[in-house]
Amino acid sequence: MLIENIIRKLKGNPDYKWESNYTLRDLFVITATRLHQVMRGGWHKLFLKRSAGLFFVGYNVKLKHAYQVSAGRNFIVDDNVYINALSSNGIVIGDNVSIARDCTLICTGIVSQKGVGISIGNNTGINAGTYLAGQGGIEIGEHVIIGPGVKVFSENHNFSDSGKAIKDQGVARSKVTIQSNCWIGANTAILAGVNIGEGCVIAAGSIVTKSVPANSVAAGVPARVIKSRTDFDRENSLRAV
Repeated sequence: MLIENIIRKLKGNPDYKWESNYTLRDLFVITATRLHQVMRGGWHKLFLKRSAGLFFVGYNVKLKHAYQVSAGRNFIVDDNVYINALSSNGIVIGDNVSIARDCTLICTGIVSQKGVGISIGNNTGINAGTYLAGQGGIEIGEHVIIGPGVKVFSENHNFSDSGKAIKDQGVARSKVTIQSNCWIGANTAILAGVNIGEGCVIAAGSIVTKSVPANSVAAGVPARVIKSRTDFDRENSLRAV
């Protein structure tokens, strides 16, 4: 199929499959939407620090401090996304990254305390309504699935002095890392200082307050490890015997 071949070339993935059956009308609407996004992206590319390929931009996208954004090939930003890259390291985006509608990426909260920044690896998808707060730094690996409504915080307010307003006690920052090949379920919250190991699955609605080892399945409030993905491998091996 022509569209399948085009996407394979854009993504650099010869194994990409166009699995769904679309009508000609469906394909026309999809293609027209992408063309409009490319045209809007062409304007925004002029202001980026670096852009290696096509930039797809939806309606009502707000991109502040764009000179601190570096983007790889085929960067997709859907409607109503707000990105503010003001920070020490800016926002670094890999190849084939998509940010769905109504997402927010910010790197600095108050201007008196410049933030660290956000990096997102190749082939990662950020679903609708996600909020990434990179004041203390957020690093997301490759091939990561971020479900809708996920919140990631890398900064906390200090509050130990009961005789002083919390807003006047400053903040504590700590980097959040989501390593490659993870699936973060819908409406999960990940708090400052957390490291989610490679290959983890975090159940929807979890609140992750502590680091999670690689290849773990974690769930709950607060989240705890309920299983290892290697257990599934052993179970499948036993069934095959």
